[in-house]
Amino acid sequence: MILRPVDASGDMCPVASSRDLLSGPEAAALLVKHRLSLLQGEWWENPAIGFPVLEELRSSRLTEEGAKMLSSVITAYIRNTSGVQSVENVRCGISGRELSYTCTVLTKEGTTDVVFSAIY
Repeated sequence: MILRPVDASGDMCPVASSRDLLSGPEAAALLVKHRLSLLQGEWWENPAIGFPVLEELRSSRLTEEGAKMLSSVITAYIRNTSGVQSVENVRCGISGRELSYTCTVLTKEGTTDVVFSAIY
């Protein structure tokens, strides 16, 4: 898998050569972040595509027990990302209305850490 790099705001960066493209674990981590950031209904071509969990959280307050269930859902969603072989070292927590999730993603080429947070 090869992806264009993005800047701090998520916009694609221009590349001068193929050496500037992301591959391996870095590309997998970027794809995971893109998938988690695309909420269900946001893509006009196919509104059914996207991460539905955060929309559901807006209707109710998350409890510790709910965070455990949500952690399992997020982990399963990440496992279904192209290039991801395994997800390990999962940590999920809540603070007020902020959800934080971290994990280590294993690919054929190596491992990388993924950090995701969202205010719901």
